[in-house]
Amino acid sequence: MIKFVILEDEIEFQNEIINVIDKVLFKTNLDYLIEKYAHYDNNLKKTISDCAIRKVYILDIELKNSVSGLDVANEIRKNDWDSEIIFVTNHDSMFESVHRTVLKVFNFIEKFHDLNKRLEKDIRMIINQKEDYQKFTFTDNKIKMQVYLKEITHIYRDTHERKLIIVTNNNSFLVNMTMANILKKLDSRFKQIHRACIVNTNRVNKYNWINGYFVLDNGKKVNLCSKLFKENING
Repeated sequence: MIKFVILEDEIEFQNEIINVIDKVLFKTNLDYLIEKYAHYDNNLKKTISDCAIRKVYILDIELKNSVSGLDVANEIRKNDWDSEIIFVTNHDSMFESVHRTVLKVFNFIEKFHDLNKRLEKDIRMIINQKEDYQKFTFTDNKIKMQVYLKEITHIYRDTHERKLIIVTNNNSFLVNMTMANILKKLDSRFKQIHRACIVNTNRVNKYNWINGYFVLDNGKKVNLCSKLFKENING
C-alpha cells in the first residue's frame, strides 16, 4: 500500500496531479490511496504523524494561507524520513529555498514546465525503487541520531579523535565505538577492508588492493584498502 498526499490549493492542478497518479498506478498491482488538501489542517497533521504507511507527498510551495508547502515539508521531516516529497511551484526561483530549507527532497517541478510528464516519471521511479529504509541509530552529544544505511559510504577510525567517523555523501558523524562493535550493528553490505576502515560494498565502484585505495560511486577515492582484508570482499 502506498498513499499519495496532495497539498494544492488550485483545483485545476489537484485534478491534474490525481490524473497522473491514476495513469501511472492503473497498470500496476499496487494498492494506493490518494488524499488531497487545499491547506494544512488537523487531518493532514494526523496523516503526517502516521508513519505506518509509505507515502508520497506532492506539495505546492505557495499556498493561500500562512502555512506554506515548505512549512509542511519540515513538519513531515520531524516525524518521517522515509516518505518521498515532491514540490510543485509556479516559480523556479524557489529551487534554492527548497533545497536550503528541507532535507531529502525527491524532486522540484515547475507547474508550467512539463508537469505531467515530469511527475509521471518521478512516480514511476518511486514505485519501482526497492525499499531500503534500514537505519543505523547512535547518540551524538546526547542527541539520538539516525542515518540510512544506504547513505553511508564508509566508516573509518580517526586517530586524532580516537573515534569512528561515519561518512555519507553530504555529512560525517563521530561515533564512540570500536570497529568490531559497529560491524555488529550493520548489515551484510558492510565489510571491513582495512584495520581502520569499513565500506558499504554497494557504494564501491573499484577496489585497488595493490595500491591500497578504493573508489566510491560518487567518484571519491579513499586510501584505506588493505590486501590483508581482501577475503572479506572476495570470500
